[in-house]
Amino acid sequence: MTPHNSATKGDYAEAVLLPGDPLRAKWIAETILDGARCVNRVRNCLGYTGTWKGKPVSVQATGMGQPSLAIYVHELINVYGAKQLIRVGTCGGLSEKVKVRDLVLALTASTDSSMNRNAFGGFDFAPAADFALLRAAATAAEKAGVRWHAGGILSSDVFYQPDGLDSYAVLRAHGIMAVEMETSALYTLAARFGAQAVSICTMTDCLVTGEELNADERQSSLEDMARIALDVAVGEG
Repeated sequence: MTPHNSATKGDYAEAVLLPGDPLRAKWIAETILDGARCVNRVRNCLGYTGTWKGKPVSVQATGMGQPSLAIYVHELINVYGAKQLIRVGTCGGLSEKVKVRDLVLALTASTDSSMNRNAFGGFDFAPAADFALLRAAATAAEKAGVRWHAGGILSSDVFYQPDGLDSYAVLRAHGIMAVEMETSALYTLAARFGAQAVSICTMTDCLVTGEELNADERQSSLEDMARIALDVAVGEG
């Protein structure tokens, strides 16, 4: 147990899906997993363990933003023995090439956060996905008939940018495809502690074109993403 998690050792599988929203974790567990049981309720940041295609897998909500995710990921790896961590979330599109409903597989994650600056001194660490998991995610998406893109994304600490799309101009000029709020911390911690990680995000709204998913479209797209991530988690990608 930890101050943030009431689970005991052995309650989590080695492969863990990481949605930000606790209700999304609950939905994945109760709708898709077999035999899911709740292993954590602290602060309502819900965690579950069940099976997918006969293999154990867990899902743990992380909350919003890198500081919150960092707490759960640090403890999942160092206290509960997690070895594969797969973020399942949403992102905003920064490229006309990425359409709503497409999956974004984060090769790397730039950030405006001070978390890495504080940890790496004068170095600019480049947080990156685990290649085996990323390749499995691409394969699983192709099998499912879901369009995907692999490339750089931004993990931002700021949701409401004061200058809107103009705030991202220099990053868009360097090929950054999407923006979200967690992946840089996930990849950094996975590298630090020798775990594997990949971030799989559904593009739900495009900051360039203004296109966005309605509620029904968003739900079906998130289900596709969750099933793809579960295939990666159990080695079916």
